[in-house]
Amino acid sequence: MSQAHGVPSLAASPLDAADLRRRLQQELDAFLDQQSAVLGELGTDCEPLVGSVRGLLAGGKRLRPAFCYWGYRGAGGQDGPGVVRAAASLELFQAAALIHDDVMDSSDTRRGMPAVHRQFADLHDDGGWGGDRERFGQAGAILAGDLCLSWCDELLCGSGLPTTAVERGKAVFDRMRTQLMGGQYLDVLAQAVAGRHREDPVEAALRVVRFKSAKYTVEHPLLLGAALAGAGEEVRAAYSAFGLPLGEAFQLRDDVLGVFGDPGTTGKPAGDDLREGKRTVLVALTLRRADAAGRAVVERLLGDPGLDAAGVAALREVIVGTGALDTVESMITERVMAAREALDAAPVTPQAAGVLRSLVDAATTRTA
Repeated sequence: MSQAHGVPSLAASPLDAADLRRRLQQELDAFLDQQSAVLGELGTDCEPLVGSVRGLLAGGKRLRPAFCYWGYRGAGGQDGPGVVRAAASLELFQAAALIHDDVMDSSDTRRGMPAVHRQFADLHDDGGWGGDRERFGQAGAILAGDLCLSWCDELLCGSGLPTTAVERGKAVFDRMRTQLMGGQYLDVLAQAVAGRHREDPVEAALRVVRFKSAKYTVEHPLLLGAALAGAGEEVRAAYSAFGLPLGEAFQLRDDVLGVFGDPGTTGKPAGDDLREGKRTVLVALTLRRADAAGRAVVERLLGDPGLDAAGVAALREVIVGTGALDTVESMITERVMAAREALDAAPVTPQAAGVLRSLVDAATTRTA
């Protein structure tokens, strides 16, 4: 890219402004090389642990580190390798979340490749080893995810930013991780208590959206960047007003893609969320509005791990017929508008505001 690191260019993608994606990959590769050397002291048997993480980190949109980096720049922070390393720590945490999420959901693929627990199960097969392949695969994935949880701390704290800045950022980082884990539990709980009416299903689904994804994807990365830069309350409040509705729009778009997305671009099988029985806003609205016949279809097919293409099509028909899809699209639009209005009023640097404005589209008009 021809521009200097300090001057964003939106020629290709806002995610590549300031050459950020390349620089993030460079830092992640260097960090994993270091960890590979550490594990190398145990011999070669641990190589698949690093290899599985390296493969996962070779892809991805890099939205979270982008919001962190531009949140930092928007608050007056100066560019440098330290903030890129700090932002890259979010990718390691995201890797941990994805690896563990795929184990919990028994997902076969991630980003167009076998999920990490499937990779370890295949390793077991290839070696002709004893015991249960699935248990070995799950154990390998859990340990790879645990390593990522440890490594994200290590990368943030060893970013090279001033100690006081890291201490400010660490408080946000810790809060983000705790709330993400709580949100993940709410997601699992929603499937377990489905139909038992602990609370309004749409409100319950929106609570999962907020804490499992919205805060973690946009608001907390922005606040992490702000904390690293030493931003004041006005900037932090503006980032929350911008980040929370945008994060909700991001997850609502993700929920739509989980049902209607193209596997060639999402990297996951068609209708995977339906197979897993995800109690999303889309599903909650469908059940609220469906007639008896439509509700019977949803209750019969939702959560069936063997759901085939015909079953996916039947569920899609009910979702569209109830108007649930149109309502979720309207919810996305409303939240995008709220985020744009908040950003327009935010006291951030013009360069960062321009990139953040473009990141709104990258987060919500995507197909993967």
